[in-house]
Amino acid sequence: MHRARVKGTPVPPSILAEMRDSASLVRDPAALCARLESDGYLLLRGVLDASLVNAARAEVLKRLEKVGEIVPGTDGIFTGTSSRRTLEPDLGTFWKSVSEGTRLRAATHGAEIANIMSAALGESVRAQDYVFLRVGVNGRGTGLHYDYPFFARAHDQVRTVWLPLGDVAVEQGPLVIVEGSHHFTDLIDAMQGFDVSEDTTRKADLGTDAISFAISRGTRLLTTNFAAGDLALFGMYTAHGSLDHCEASGRVRVSCDVRWQAKSMPVDDRYFGTNPRGTTGIGYGELNGAKPLDQPWHER
Repeated sequence: MHRARVKGTPVPPSILAEMRDSASLVRDPAALCARLESDGYLLLRGVLDASLVNAARAEVLKRLEKVGEIVPGTDGIFTGTSSRRTLEPDLGTFWKSVSEGTRLRAATHGAEIANIMSAALGESVRAQDYVFLRVGVNGRGTGLHYDYPFFARAHDQVRTVWLPLGDVAVEQGPLVIVEGSHHFTDLIDAMQGFDVSEDTTRKADLGTDAISFAISRGTRLLTTNFAAGDLALFGMYTAHGSLDHCEASGRVRVSCDVRWQAKSMPVDDRYFGTNPRGTTGIGYGELNGAKPLDQPWHER
């Protein structure tokens, strides 16, 4: 945990803590729902078949190897260069094809994860077809934000699953959650009715780095070393982002965000169907994940 950094700054130990594992509650839906309500998130260790998850990672890496971004025969070592724009001039089409890989979808939309989400939501569920696949290299990261402005157009009962594809150590920039942020009513109340694609005058990020934000709120940042088969989930009102990817080996972090909801609830058609439009309406081309790995970005 001492290797956790945000924008190059080590996270002070006083504001850093491990996520609580709730995997023991998976067979007790009432307890699982109560834990999600109380903590604002769930970390579920080892609930998915690790071989299935690692197969999804390998499938993604193979596609990136073909565009010169991954060293052949390695477990995801970044080459430092990219031929993606030359070989795949339509970046959105390319990223859609990677995001719809058979093995990736077996991990993100399979029966195992569906059963877990059904237990967590207390009823039958469905997943959005549009996924947020991310490949993290040094210099890439995701700033603090709530998911409400992006996914609550139809309703706010959407849950985000953050799925590490392979082992993701703290120094590779995994998910970080702001403890207790689902109770920050001043921020949550101010978000109501905010749709990021309709109100472009407002920013969805929290406007500060995670360390400063946690200190200002008198709270902690929660993260952990993730392993293949783990997942984390949370709702629209839990502030989160990622730590820095600062590992020297060059091994990329691969993760995927998948949103789930009860089947009984209405859907936001931007994220469903064979050609989902995505948040802004241009499909997979809108995602930072669609950008070549040699192009730096900091999301949201």
